[in-house]
Amino acid sequence: MESKAETCAVVVTYNRKEKLEKCLECILNQQGAASDIVVVDNASTDGTKEMITDRFSRKGIYYYNTGANLGGAGGFEYGVREAVLKGYKYVWIMDDDTWPEQDALKELLAANKELNGNWGFLSSVAYWTDGSICRMNIQKRNIFKHISEKEYDMTAAPIKMCSFVSLLVKGDVVRELGLPIGDYFIWTDDYEFTGRISKKYSCYLVPSSKVVHAMTTHTRVNFATDSSDRIDRYKYIYRNDVHCYRQYGIGGWIYLLLKDMYTAVNILLFSKKDKLKKITIMLRGVKEGLSYKPEIKSCDYETR
Repeated sequence: MESKAETCAVVVTYNRKEKLEKCLECILNQQGAASDIVVVDNASTDGTKEMITDRFSRKGIYYYNTGANLGGAGGFEYGVREAVLKGYKYVWIMDDDTWPEQDALKELLAANKELNGNWGFLSSVAYWTDGSICRMNIQKRNIFKHISEKEYDMTAAPIKMCSFVSLLVKGDVVRELGLPIGDYFIWTDDYEFTGRISKKYSCYLVPSSKVVHAMTTHTRVNFATDSSDRIDRYKYIYRNDVHCYRQYGIGGWIYLLLKDMYTAVNILLFSKKDKLKKITIMLRGVKEGLSYKPEIKSCDYETR
């Protein structure tokens, strides 16, 4: 490995070069800790490659164009593999609209020292652009509950699941437990991956490590009210959720039942159109998830 950095950020992007540009600037401007970068481009057509070449062609920044849209899950599987194979001790995972504060990485590594290295993953606090906690990225204490606001005042709060919006994981843990599941395509890959790790290792929220998640709108995923041109993709979330949560036994099945019942009621009450289609998509996803067995790949798998 040419660089002296122990950490490599993995950023997955698709046709959002302006947000990606700021994300990369924030990573390069980290104070008190350095990170190299692996950029995984899911075949963007908006000039992302040219922007990288013009502005970020330097030592320690690695650009990979997958040649096809592998989805967020496929992109993270690809990028985490590359970072681990390059020999980095830590892999710092984030979306292209994640803007870390200047000490975000330093605080994650400080938590590593405080915990004497006894952790599987560490997660930053994500804020939206208005300074409020980003609702999409509140960490989960268990499969049923998210953490409470008071836990943001703790030095390090135990968690079980979190999103890929500033997640630090050890390269050795990835080698041991496998990569994120690329076949998920989109949704739930982060919860499955972090849940897999927290089954064996203690994992923590680090409140002093802060990032901005510059989502276009500050909303959670809502199948009931989403637009008609986006609803077909929701099959993935219901298929992937079944695969992810069925690993937790009866508790996982209860969670799935309650969540899907809640979604069905919301569709019936609040969807202005396509109610039957949405219910059908949800049921098809659930049915597919019952027999879905995606491969958890090791870092040694061959990329396309």
